[in-house]
Amino acid sequence: MAAKVKKGDTVVVLTGRDKGRTGEVIQVLPKEERALVRGINLVKRHQRQTQTAEGGIISKEATIHLSNLALADPKDGKATRVGFRILEDGRKVRFAKRSGDLIDG
Repeated sequence: MAAKVKKGDTVVVLTGRDKGRTGEVIQVLPKEERALVRGINLVKRHQRQTQTAEGGIISKEATIHLSNLALADPKDGKATRVGFRILEDGRKVRFAKRSGDLIDG
């Protein structure tokens, strides 16, 4: 099955404390059905001091379930569902069901 959300996509958070916020996908974990989104779902972590890194409490992104994300429409930035189309040259591409715009390529 083709991936609806890929690294580098702009997504909108549908539920939770970051509802309505947008961010860029840093990493997708398909087996766990989760993704890391820049600036979204920040959690505080205690980190021990090492030779390279400073100790203290740091903020980092935690994964968020793919069902709580929707792709942002390339036209207006609002949440949209994703469809697939086969182009004349045989390529399979994603498109936004809200506006009909192609998402990639």
